[in-house]
Amino acid sequence: MLSPKNYITGVMHPEAFHGQNKTKNYFEGWYFKFVSDDLSQKWAVIPGVFRGLQGSNTHEAFVQVLNGATGESFYITYPIEQFSAEGNKFDVSVGPNHFSDQGATLNAGPLKGTIKIQSPLKPWPVTFARPGIMGWYGLVPMMECFHGLVSFHHTITADLEIDGKKVAFAGKGYIEKDWGKNFPSGYIWLHSNHLDSDPDASLVSSAAIIPWLTASFRGFIMGFHHSGKLHSWTTYNKSKEDYLTIDDSHIKWQVTGPDGTLTISAERKRGGLLHAPLKTAMHQRVEETMDAEFEIRHEINGEVVKEGKMKAAAMEVFGDIERLLAINGKK
Repeated sequence: MLSPKNYITGVMHPEAFHGQNKTKNYFEGWYFKFVSDDLSQKWAVIPGVFRGLQGSNTHEAFVQVLNGATGESFYITYPIEQFSAEGNKFDVSVGPNHFSDQGATLNAGPLKGTIKIQSPLKPWPVTFARPGIMGWYGLVPMMECFHGLVSFHHTITADLEIDGKKVAFAGKGYIEKDWGKNFPSGYIWLHSNHLDSDPDASLVSSAAIIPWLTASFRGFIMGFHHSGKLHSWTTYNKSKEDYLTIDDSHIKWQVTGPDGTLTISAERKRGGLLHAPLKTAMHQRVEETMDAEFEIRHEINGEVVKEGKMKAAAMEVFGDIERLLAINGKK
């Protein structure tokens, strides 16, 4: 069990490693996305660690790679002893791969080379009262899954070999992470930092089934960073969902809160399969596309302050979506 000091350190540093004393039923992974300026290269690389049930042989470190242009995915495992990470900052190593706030050194699947971060990271602000993207829920130890947003947007340069072919490009990056026992039993997740009307804008949004005591509720988070400011709509800041519809072709979503009204119409596309945690192993499969597109509109007091089309968008629609829609945000 973590000491109070280490627990507070973890709360205030969602980007850091939280599993120092975890020996079973635990996962932690960092989502490291980078997209070239011309959108021809779209990649997500996910380093992480998994610990299964006590006495099992399913403990492992891993690096996942998703080629967003083709949908190909790769899951490379390593002995758990080849995983290391810092408990007070973003610094992770898995086998020959290394990730930090400076970039990444890669030798996994089709990727070999370096990603260099060229501008400061833009995290979701962290205070003790609202420790990052989860708000006060981030202070609750019993949560099934925790989430951190390490950087909405930063510029990168890549010097890679992709399937043995040298490729160099400049582009944009995004970093987030998850840790805990399991992924939610049903959720949606969207991200893009390629808005046609504002090259510095970035959006992340998610809704999930959240277990709570003997029941559950639909929790949601939206963060739209533009014009030098984070605009947020969340379960914990008195925002409300006006509607959420999900079908085979689209997600349509509108929320209203202290930062106005945000409307999203997202086109669904097929993607590649990633591994996600179960209690016994990293065998759950989640489909992610990095080629979705959506229209977005932000209004304050009836005035449109930002709108446009977002491209190279990552999207996941997973699990019991019927139940996710049915519980309608109610505890």
